[in-house]
Amino acid sequence: MMEPSEVPATRRARTEEDPVTSNGREQAAERRPTQLYTGSERPYDPEDLVKASGREPTPESLEWARRLIAEEGPGAIERYLP
Repeated sequence: MMEPSEVPATRRARTEEDPVTSNGREQAAERRPTQLYTGSERPYDPEDLVKASGREPTPESLEWARRLIAEEGPGAIERYLP
């Protein structure tokens, strides 16, 4: 049986001694965005809306997103983003 210190970090439970980063890796991302965008202040396409809603981009889900954007306008993505 392996000692806890011999178990690779990827296979053992994290402890307070282990670093936890927002990107799920042991090291923080080197480059971070200077601005975070939420909502519809930037252009987006149907695929972005599908992904933001947690769906897989399929022809049917892309058509759903196109209809939603046509009906609700650019603000359609607001309900899926912070």
